[in-house]
Amino acid sequence: MKRNYKIGLALGSGSARGLAHIGVIEALKSHGIEFDILSGSSIGALIGALYCCGIDFKYVKALCKELPQKVYLDVSIPRIGFVKGEKIQEFIKLITRNCDFKDLKIPLMVTATDLKNKCLKIITEGKVHEAVRASISVPGVFVPYIKDDMIFVDGGVLERVPARALKDAGTEFVIGVDVGFNLTTSSCKSIFHVLYESIDLMERELFALKKQDCDYLIRVDLNDMDPTRFDNVEICVKRGIEAAEKALPEILPHLEKINKTRF
Repeated sequence: MKRNYKIGLALGSGSARGLAHIGVIEALKSHGIEFDILSGSSIGALIGALYCCGIDFKYVKALCKELPQKVYLDVSIPRIGFVKGEKIQEFIKLITRNCDFKDLKIPLMVTATDLKNKCLKIITEGKVHEAVRASISVPGVFVPYIKDDMIFVDGGVLERVPARALKDAGTEFVIGVDVGFNLTTSSCKSIFHVLYESIDLMERELFALKKQDCDYLIRVDLNDMDPTRFDNVEICVKRGIEAAEKALPEILPHLEKINKTRF
């Protein structure tokens, strides 16, 4: 049954650039904005899950700067993906405390692309770490996540900023966050860069053609950021804060009207 939510936040895909979502959330909350529901694609699903689980972002920032890749990346001989994804799933399971969707502090909707059935899947039940693993499965980089009769790859393939799911759930005002595309660099110094930049280009064209369903879209300028460098977390967070604060004069008047009817 359709539920009615007041304020929703849709966090988009973008690999390591998605760490800017942390800054956006911190800035909006510092101005008293509370979210009734979140949605996320790919890295947006991960950041959204951490927030909805009640994880303190200061620990996430520290992990991004200090944690070696070998802890969460299990590179394999490529057949359908370079990274098996088992390590990162266990890591997500750990930091989300093996949480179930029904136990989340704030409702969360995770998007993933189902290759078997050729459609977008909105995941709202089961284990959170399984849903996030499905949503972050960048084609060619990660081995797809297989569950039941579905073969999942990155949610951003079909829904870069998953605002429509929130609207369909009856959300009154949806703030979308897009962390941009890698447009100014083209190093292609590894197979991972080739794959990430190719998908970035594809998503940019799809994003330009597709109607965005959010009421307000925050764009974070991260065009110069390497999508594989999670250690750039401080820069990404800072730019997320700056983008959110720049948007606040336009967002706040709408939310003030909504908050008057919240209770």
